[in-house]
Amino acid sequence: MWGLLLALATFAPAVDLGLGTPGASGLGLAPPATTKAPVSTLAPSSNPAQQPSGKNNEQHVRIRFVKKKKVIIKKRKKLTRPRPLVTTGPPVITTPAGALDLPEEKEPGCPPLGLESLRVSDSQLEASSSQSFGLGPHRGRLNIQSGLEDGDLYDGAWCAEPQDAEPWFQVDARHPTRFSGIITQGRNSVWRYDWVTSYKVQFSNDSRTWWGSRNRSSGMDAVFPANSDPETPVLNLLPEPQVARFIRLLPQTWLQGGDSCLRAEILACPVSDPNDLFPKAPALGSSDPLDFRHHNYKAMRKLMKQVNEQCPNVTRIYSIGKSHQGLKLYVMEMSDHPGQHELGEPEVRYVAGMHGNEALGRELLLLLMQYLCREFLRGDPRVTRLLTETRIHLLPSMNPDGYETAFRRGSELVGWAEGRWNQQGIDLNHNFADLNTPLWEAEDDGLVPDTVPNHHLPLPTYYTLPNATVAPETRAVIEWMERIPFVLSANLHGGELVVSYPFDMTRTPWAARELTPTPDDAVFRWLSTVYAGTNRAMQDPDRRPCHSQDFSLHGNIINGADWHTVPGSMNDFSYLHTNCFEVTVELSCDKFPHENELPQEWENNKDALLTYLEQVRVGIAGVVRDKDTELGIADAVISVDGINHDVTTAWGGDYWRLLTPGDYMVTASAEGYHSVTRSCRVTFEEGPVPCNFHLTKTPKQRLRELLASGAKVPPDLRRRLERLRGQKN
Repeated sequence: MWGLLLALATFAPAVDLGLGTPGASGLGLAPPATTKAPVSTLAPSSNPAQQPSGKNNEQHVRIRFVKKKKVIIKKRKKLTRPRPLVTTGPPVITTPAGALDLPEEKEPGCPPLGLESLRVSDSQLEASSSQSFGLGPHRGRLNIQSGLEDGDLYDGAWCAEPQDAEPWFQVDARHPTRFSGIITQGRNSVWRYDWVTSYKVQFSNDSRTWWGSRNRSSGMDAVFPANSDPETPVLNLLPEPQVARFIRLLPQTWLQGGDSCLRAEILACPVSDPNDLFPKAPALGSSDPLDFRHHNYKAMRKLMKQVNEQCPNVTRIYSIGKSHQGLKLYVMEMSDHPGQHELGEPEVRYVAGMHGNEALGRELLLLLMQYLCREFLRGDPRVTRLLTETRIHLLPSMNPDGYETAFRRGSELVGWAEGRWNQQGIDLNHNFADLNTPLWEAEDDGLVPDTVPNHHLPLPTYYTLPNATVAPETRAVIEWMERIPFVLSANLHGGELVVSYPFDMTRTPWAARELTPTPDDAVFRWLSTVYAGTNRAMQDPDRRPCHSQDFSLHGNIINGADWHTVPGSMNDFSYLHTNCFEVTVELSCDKFPHENELPQEWENNKDALLTYLEQVRVGIAGVVRDKDTELGIADAVISVDGINHDVTTAWGGDYWRLLTPGDYMVTASAEGYHSVTRSCRVTFEEGPVPCNFHLTKTPKQRLRELLASGAKVPPDLRRRLERLRGQKN
C-alpha cells in the first residue's frame, strides 16, 4: 500500500504540470515500466481526505504543495511569449517524491552550452560505455537525427551498453561554467524505441571528484524526470545552479525492453576565471549594431516598419496574401525605385520560414534588411550597387502560423517537427504543383519542345479546382511568382548545413533518391557553390556533420533528388513555371538557434547572402525589341543552343539568362516575328553580358495589324505576299 502511494506521489504532480515525466496517469495512460528503480525515496504522504485538518506534517506538506501549484498555473497564464532563454514557463524543480521547490526569485536562466549547435565538440563528450561508434557520446546531442539504417555510423543518440549497470554521459565545458538546467530527448530511430525516464546529475572541476545536485527540501540527491517519448524535449532546471567544469548525467530508469539512450542539451552560463587558469571561451558576436533576437509576428512587423521609416527612399513593405489564420505574408522590397519594375533591372528574392520551426532564415532576412538599410545610408559601395542595380524582395515568414507555434515553445523546447507545417497540417514544400511529371512524360514521348514547351508549364487542372489541397500560403506565393519577373531566388531552411539544387524530385517513380539534374545543372551547381563557398560554417574544415551525412565531402552542395525526393517543391516549381532559378539553403544544424547564437549565425551567412544576390549578374541580359517601333516585345522566348530550357522576356521586353562562362548561340523568337540567332559570350568579368535582339514582324503579322487598323497594304508587303502565294502554288 505504501509503495502504491509512493508511486502516485512521485508521478502524479509531474504529469499535472505537463513536464513529460514517465507517469502518464493524468492523461489516462499507465506509466511505462522501467528497468531500474530510483535510489532515493521519501516518506509517503497520506490522503488529506482521510485525515482531519492540522493533524500532522504530511498534511501541511500537501496543502503547501497545492498552493505552489496554483502559483505555477497563475504564472504560466500570464506568460505571453518566451523569455530570451530556452524556457517558456516558470522554473520548476521536481524532486524524486514529487514535491516541488519553487524558487522565490531566479535570475534569467542560462543559454544552451552548444551541443545541438555543435559549438561543443565531440572531444568534449564522454560516456561510461557505448553500444557502437554510431551510438557514442558524440551522438548525444539534442535533436540529432539518425540515418535510415539502424546501427550505422550516424545513429540517433548516445546509448550505453545493456550490461552497463551505472551508465553516465559527461560534458566537459572546458571553462568554469554555471550549469543551470538540462534538456533531454530519447533516441531518434526508425526501428528502435529507447529513452531515459529519470536521471541524476553530478558535477566536477577535475573529472575525478564529483558532487551531486541535491533536493533543497530533503537534502538527498535529486532524481529528475526525463522522457515519456523519444522526441519531446524535457527541461529540468537545477534546484541550485552549480559552478563547475564538468557535468555528468546518470540515467536511473529507462523504458522497459529498451536501452539507456539519450540526447541532451545543457543550459550553462560562462563565469569569470579569476586565476586565468583556463583559456577564454570564444566570443559569439558581431560588430554590426543590429537587432539580434527572435521576433514573433508582432515584433517582425514592428521591425520591418522601423526599417522602412529609416530608409523610406529605398524600401517598401507589401503583402502577398494571408496565412490560414489570417496573418499577412509581408515582403520587404529594397531598391532605388521601390514599387516599380525598372527596364533592365533584375528581380531577386529570398524566402524564409516555409517550415515555421526553422527560424534562423527568418531572423537572417530581418537582419539583412537592417544591414542593407544601414549600409546604404552610410554609402557602402557594395550595398549601394546592389540596391541601384537590383530589385530585392525579402519574405521573412512564408509560414507565420507555424512559426508562432514554434515561438511559443521556445528555441530549445520546440523539438524537431512542431511548427513545421502550416495551421492546416500542410508541408508547404510539398504543396506546389508537380510539373516535373508532365514534363518528363512529354519528353519521353518526344513532344518537347515542339509540342510541349520546356518552360513556363501551366498549372495542372486538378491543382486549380476549388477543392484542391493547396494552402493559402502556397497560392499567395504562386501569384507572387507570376506577378514579378524573378530571375534568382533562395529558399532558406534549417536543420542541416548544405545547399541543395533542383531537381528535388526523382525522375524514376517512387525512387527515394536519385541524381536528377536539370538542363541548367552547371548554373545550379555554380549558384550553390557560391553560397556554400562563402558561408563560414560550411567552410570550417574542423566542423563535424550535423546528422547522418557529411556534405563537406562534396563541397557542401547536393542535388536535391539525390538527397531525398521532394515532389511538389518550390524549387522545381519555380524553375518549370517561371524564369526563376532557385536553390534551398540549409543554414545550420540547429533549426531554432538560441538568441545568443544569432550574432555568430549572421556572421556565418552575411557575406554569403550578399554574394548570392550578386550572382544575378552572371550570364547574359538584354532587351528584345520590335525592329520597326523599337518597342519591347513581351513574352519573347530566349533559347540557348544545347540547353533544353528557355526563359521569356518581361512585359518591357527585357530578359536575364543565367549562364556560366562560355560561348553560346542564343535565339530570340516571338509570335508574329522572325526569329533571330546570335552569338553571345559570357566571360569571367562582372556581367551581365549585353545580348540584345531586334525582331522583324512576319508578313502575315504585318498584314494582320494593318487590316485591323484599317490602313492600306503598302506595295512592298503586297509584292511579298504575292511571291509567297506563288511559292505555295
